[in-house]
Amino acid sequence: MKKNNTQKKKNANNKFAQETNNWTGKKNSQKVAKVQMPCVTKKFDENRKMNIGLFVDSFFPMIDGVVNVVDNYAKRLCKFANVTVFTTAPRDKNFVDNFDYKVVRCSKFEVPGLDYDLGMPSFDSKFQKELKDSNLDIVHIHSPFSIGKAGLAYAKKNKLPVVATNHSQFKQDFFKATNSPAITDVLLANVMKVFNACDENWAVNSQVAKVYDEYGLKKPAKVMHNATDMKFFDDKAQIDKLRKKYAIANDEKVLLFVGRICELKNIYFSLDALIELKKMGFKFKMFFVGSGQDEVAFAKAIEKNNMQDFVTMVGRISDRTELAKFYRMADLLLFPSMYDCASLVQIEAASQKTPTLFLQNSVTSDGIVDNKNGYFAVQKPKKFAERIVQIFDDKKTYESVCENCHKTVFLSWDDEIQQVYQNYQKLIRQNQIKLIAKKRINSYKLTRKMVAQQTKFAKKKIAKQTKAKKEKKN
Repeated sequence: MKKNNTQKKKNANNKFAQETNNWTGKKNSQKVAKVQMPCVTKKFDENRKMNIGLFVDSFFPMIDGVVNVVDNYAKRLCKFANVTVFTTAPRDKNFVDNFDYKVVRCSKFEVPGLDYDLGMPSFDSKFQKELKDSNLDIVHIHSPFSIGKAGLAYAKKNKLPVVATNHSQFKQDFFKATNSPAITDVLLANVMKVFNACDENWAVNSQVAKVYDEYGLKKPAKVMHNATDMKFFDDKAQIDKLRKKYAIANDEKVLLFVGRICELKNIYFSLDALIELKKMGFKFKMFFVGSGQDEVAFAKAIEKNNMQDFVTMVGRISDRTELAKFYRMADLLLFPSMYDCASLVQIEAASQKTPTLFLQNSVTSDGIVDNKNGYFAVQKPKKFAERIVQIFDDKKTYESVCENCHKTVFLSWDDEIQQVYQNYQKLIRQNQIKLIAKKRINSYKLTRKMVAQQTKFAKKKIAKQTKAKKEKKN
């Protein structure tokens, strides 16, 4: 009897395994196709490309770390999948989307004083139609606001897996905007509701995973690192030409910042440290590459402190090769941000063997070991300046750090995206198993309900017949 039960259990398990092998590379039998849900069979046909939806609240021509991440995901994934980026309309009405992947935009509301806009996907019928007709297999949200919520709603409605990447320290954003702990907590709870509704969260480093755990993420986030598309720029003549353009002397060290020109990036702290560096008689040229809401005010601060001969605001550089030249020319990247989670600029700098100086306890410096593959300083302008001097005084350690940052900090998107795609496949498989299991459970419950109803009916019928016989005898 025990043997028969074991065999029955084995046969049931084999049948369930057959039902869930659509994305495992095994062939499905005709029998299995009959028991699968129609939407599951349609969504997970391996003979066609995977349909991937990336949802982000800001996109080109706006440039920031998240935009660059989404772009690098899309332009690599589209080589072997159908990729659509869902986002907001650009502020520049003349901007044309000219990408290898599809971009679907919705109407927006411009937020005064900010670089970012509020998307209004619910009020855009064209956007809604494009989303409805997209036939996605997986949804990946890169922001938890209106566009991200639209992606999440689509995934839930169509029973699709949804993953979210945790890019930002939202608690800092909300407190800076409201200066109210109570309002910050309410806004943060709203954001975490979105993230907790996703099947999986990806943190850009282990420190970010801890931050989101403190925010109230119910399931631990998986660490999925950022990377870069930059290759080592080895044309010395071009670097010499760039040095000549900015009249950089041979005995001057080149310091660099790349990113949004805004207070959140601690740019005024950098300026204060550079002023201290100037007082010490240290010879340097500092370049700020980027644009942002505080660009004009920051330029005035440079002029007010008579730092024009030491500090140059280059503006935004969209050309990746030109940007690589600046990284290659630089001796040190200064990145005193306490806001960033896992900045791309430190990876880009490492691609050119240029190390980064961080502030101690910054989240973005996860994986950095002082004097090994990067540097740390305390958050005091004079101490920060003194640390810069110390770095270049120890030439042997500096040369070692340059090599090590290239080996350990530099990551290629080509390698990372392979892991991303594999994780998408895994999430789709898990979702398929969950759907089939749910169908089997519902079918089992329905069968039991029907059996119970039939049994109840049969009992009533028997009772009625018994009663009739008794009455007949009497």
